[in-house]
Amino acid sequence: MTKLVLIRHGQTFDNVNRIMQGQTQGQLTPLGIEQAKSIYKNLAQHKIDFFISSDLKRSLDTCRIIAERSSSQIIVTSLLRERDWGGFTGRYIPDIKDERFPDDVESIEALLKRATLFLSYVRDNYFDKTVLAVGHGIINKAIQAVFFEKQMSEVPRMENAEIRELLL
Repeated sequence: MTKLVLIRHGQTFDNVNRIMQGQTQGQLTPLGIEQAKSIYKNLAQHKIDFFISSDLKRSLDTCRIIAERSSSQIIVTSLLRERDWGGFTGRYIPDIKDERFPDDVESIEALLKRATLFLSYVRDNYFDKTVLAVGHGIINKAIQAVFFEKQMSEVPRMENAEIRELLL
């Protein structure tokens, strides 16, 4: 059985300012760095066999802090990227609350397909290992929706630096 330790990146400046980040790189705030260090301390006694991160800076920086003592390399993948918010990217979230989604927003179907591919990748390559994966709020929600066979609306939101474990 494979254990997937799913983590959302630490707090970013855009999180604080309520900006839709989507697939922009993002930068951790001092609190975001502390959140990652806290995960590092909390998981210090756990054996993590592999570290996987989204290729976006905010997740990769979080993962680097968590993996600091490990000799394992971090595997970087675009499968863990946040949802592409298209024309909403970079906008103040309260301003877009009631707007119609632009045509260039990544569809839920495409997001769930990426989540399915990520879970298959982990199952196929890391059998009976513990894998720590740092992603983003919406892709992590999609991964859990696929895993639990639920609608995304049924999966609780992950806060910054929150940890959820899945046994694959």
